[in-house]
Amino acid sequence: MDINIKSLKIGDLVAKLPIIQGGMGVGVSLSNLASAVANEGGIGVISAAGIGMLEKDFAPNYIEANIRALRKEIKIAREKTKGIIGVNIMVALSNFADMVKTSIDEGIDIIFSGAGLPLNLPKFLNNSSKTKLVPIVSSGRAFNLIAKRWLQKYEYLPDAVVVEGPMAGGHLGYSSEQISNPDYSLDNIVKDVLRETRQCEEISGKQIPVIAAGGIYTGDDILKYLKMGAAGVQMATRFVTTDECDASDEFKKSYLNCKKEDITIIESPVGMPGRAIINKFLNDVKSGERKPYKCLYHCIKTCDYKKSPYCISQALINAQKGLMGNGFAFAGANAYRADKIISVKELISTLMDEYNKALYSSM
Repeated sequence: MDINIKSLKIGDLVAKLPIIQGGMGVGVSLSNLASAVANEGGIGVISAAGIGMLEKDFAPNYIEANIRALRKEIKIAREKTKGIIGVNIMVALSNFADMVKTSIDEGIDIIFSGAGLPLNLPKFLNNSSKTKLVPIVSSGRAFNLIAKRWLQKYEYLPDAVVVEGPMAGGHLGYSSEQISNPDYSLDNIVKDVLRETRQCEEISGKQIPVIAAGGIYTGDDILKYLKMGAAGVQMATRFVTTDECDASDEFKKSYLNCKKEDITIIESPVGMPGRAIINKFLNDVKSGERKPYKCLYHCIKTCDYKKSPYCISQALINAQKGLMGNGFAFAGANAYRADKIISVKELISTLMDEYNKALYSSM
């Protein structure tokens, strides 16, 4: 595999490949997947969302279990790779501050943060911190708000920015109407954010790489966004159907068995639209059935658990464990294209082959 692709530089970090594996909670991207991606030259990402749900004492010790689990996953990843490891931490998490502090304390390379505007993220850094801070945004305006706040309050600018379009899986930073509106396509949003970052770079002199995300599936897609001016791409859905993905085989099979029409937009209990693979569980909810539960931990700030028909955290951890009858799988718009489970090494090789073919054919 000859590689004719630029490396991705985020501050003093250099990834051989401009590929970031997107964070996937609950328990879908942990140390196993993240370290495998990092070993192949990409940036591997552990998701902090609900990470403690795999701990035996999660219900009675929600805060401690999450901190312990995150520390453990970071340490395991470090033992498996010398590559770059990040943590994805949703702003909407009720334990956002704990997860950020723990990640920085463990010396994580990068924190990726979206599902809200991470306006106070730099305040957790100290003089010895080497952790890079990368917000996830859905518009140039959002980036501008974050950059201005960070600069004014903390004299800090984002080390990079992920631009996530509406074709992504999981919770989306768009209204239901915007998701299908071509004005909000990833192409348009990447161009919008590039305009803002270039202005910011001219004023500050700091390079702010733009990472395109949401619906990116092939080497052709990677080439397209690099040509557009992005410094790299973030991909999540494509990494689910790998041997190293931390989800159960049943979870992965839901990707292999789904059709294009099975991938749908749901209204999540946390008040955001999300993209998922329809199944009996979601059909039951759609028809008005409530799934009984007790909220033992208010894990998402925006969740109105008294009105919610089900606990999304429990549904997602059930799916991660393979109990698909009591949960469902979030997935990107291209999940139906998966046809087999392969190793991360083989996937990266395939992506690079696709990229090289697209590159040569465009010459």
